[in-house]
Amino acid sequence: MPLTSPERISIVEVAPRDGLQAEDRTLSTDVKLELLDRLAESGHTAIEATSFVSAKAVPQLADAERLMKLLKPRAGVRYTALVPNQTGLERALACGVREIAVFASASESYSRKNLNQSRDAAIAGYEPVIARAKAAGVRVRGYLSMVVADPWDGPTPAPLVADLSRRLLDFGCDEISLGDTIGVGTPGEVTALLGALRRGDVPIAKVAFHFHDTYGQALANVLAAMAEGILTFDASVGGIGGSPFAKMAGGNLATEDLVWMCRGIGIETGVDLDKLVATSRWLGERLGRELPAHVSRAMSIPRS
Repeated sequence: MPLTSPERISIVEVAPRDGLQAEDRTLSTDVKLELLDRLAESGHTAIEATSFVSAKAVPQLADAERLMKLLKPRAGVRYTALVPNQTGLERALACGVREIAVFASASESYSRKNLNQSRDAAIAGYEPVIARAKAAGVRVRGYLSMVVADPWDGPTPAPLVADLSRRLLDFGCDEISLGDTIGVGTPGEVTALLGALRRGDVPIAKVAFHFHDTYGQALANVLAAMAEGILTFDASVGGIGGSPFAKMAGGNLATEDLVWMCRGIGIETGVDLDKLVATSRWLGERLGRELPAHVSRAMSIPRS
């Protein structure tokens, strides 16, 4: 249990974008809309809905315009869309999107493989995108991946992560989500990273974490981050996701696993576990496979 346990955390549900983009099977727009509906009915208030990237790069999300035009606003629920550049932003704004996310890498190699740009060029390129979004009254979330280590470049220096986070916040990002993209981080590294962020004058209140469970450390890392004051975590129903550009990345932290742990500690999430597990099972049927989330698997075992 964390030394200082919060009364409540916020969960950003990323399965509809970060989860589905890594799946071999592409779901129809209608099924995606039902997934978004089910997640909102489960109590989620922040859901990453889709991505306005090139359909050639991520064909699973090629229906972004149609999806966002058909998605009905729901009171109390924020729907985010990832945009890679100015063109993606204009596409999103034309669909009425009110919250976007931009995506950068803390490592050089992953930036070149994922964004086809150097790290510094990619970061600098987001300044006008964020400025345009803020001028349009749109909330902006900044993703920073490979914050612990990169499979090609090795460990990522924590002071560098702090500097890049500060730059994105200075551009106008409302929140920074730090991603352990290949899931190699441990609680000690999370604590050290947060120390570097504080020394770099990055407001901890504007920091979220996005953990992958490749080495089974995601929940332990959440506890370490909670102990340092982090209150927002990304998670994916069923534990689906990864990175189509880094095949060694394991699945995302499963939302139901996070909710189960928080329930045991007495931390509120606002998410209904039974509805979430039902959604996970339903999604697994649509994807044609058993999903990796531990809690959904355990709750599917018949009780004698």
